[in-house]
Amino acid sequence: MTDKTFSERRRKLIKSGLGMLASMIALPQLAISQTNKNTLIKKAIPSTGESIPVVGLGTSRTFDASQQVEQIKLLPVLEAFFANGGSLIDSSPMYGAAQETVGRLLQKLDKPETLFSATKVWIEGKQAGIDQMQQSMDLWGIDSFDLMQIHNLKDWQSHLETLREWKEQGKIRYIGITTSHNRFHEELVDIMNRESLDFVQFTYNIDNRTSEKSLLPIAFDKGIAVLVNRPFQRGDLFRRVKGKELPDWAGELGINSWGQYFLKFAVSHPAVTCAIPATSKVKHMVDNMQAGYGELPDTATRQRMIKYLQKI
Repeated sequence: MTDKTFSERRRKLIKSGLGMLASMIALPQLAISQTNKNTLIKKAIPSTGESIPVVGLGTSRTFDASQQVEQIKLLPVLEAFFANGGSLIDSSPMYGAAQETVGRLLQKLDKPETLFSATKVWIEGKQAGIDQMQQSMDLWGIDSFDLMQIHNLKDWQSHLETLREWKEQGKIRYIGITTSHNRFHEELVDIMNRESLDFVQFTYNIDNRTSEKSLLPIAFDKGIAVLVNRPFQRGDLFRRVKGKELPDWAGELGINSWGQYFLKFAVSHPAVTCAIPATSKVKHMVDNMQAGYGELPDTATRQRMIKYLQKI
């Protein structure tokens, strides 16, 4: 079954009122991964059927390196990302020198063909937004972005108009909107219901499942791809399980670390397309990427994962 065929079948199920059944049908790549634990797990972007790996790379804080020497130290991290099947890199003007760092390192890697470039516009005013997005292209060293997002809903009406114009012109392939704050959920729900979007991005993890109430169901029903930020709750999840053992049954899913436990939970939600953990360490990068291989937990296992963590 092709990704396009799968997406069409999924939409028909949703329209016929069988959305829950559709949520239980594994993507083609996931079916393969169940028989081959070395298979990279991908999910389809609903608006096109294009597939991307379920684990990407965030750059908040970790890639904010203002000095060239500091930037070069991150080169092995990016090399490990692509060597382990990585594709989507997410950044923003809000992240200090992160975009400059990404651009400098991509030049040294000759911009891998698998790169899925994603950044954001984060400023007031239509023309200011245009100027900022053009600057982002210059910093990344690319002529177009795969995904441009409106960061934290900032002046979203002005920027959404520009994003649609740029998409028609071929400067961007997908458009989206983001938030990392629960207080914006209600407004984001309204936007998702009224506007045509390819992507949304918000916080979702095993300890912060607020988005399950409205954002994730709407994204699924509307056919909007979901990027998950803060899958580790900014490190709080690791602090919570420090010194604690993984459950014995985690190995059945190929989970060898708490990082993989948290990531597999996040990306196994039917509406989630990709999680974007951030790191500046090679060993953590390799560990994160391993969560994108093998099997993903089903509904029953996801509940088992929640209950186990609650007992800790």
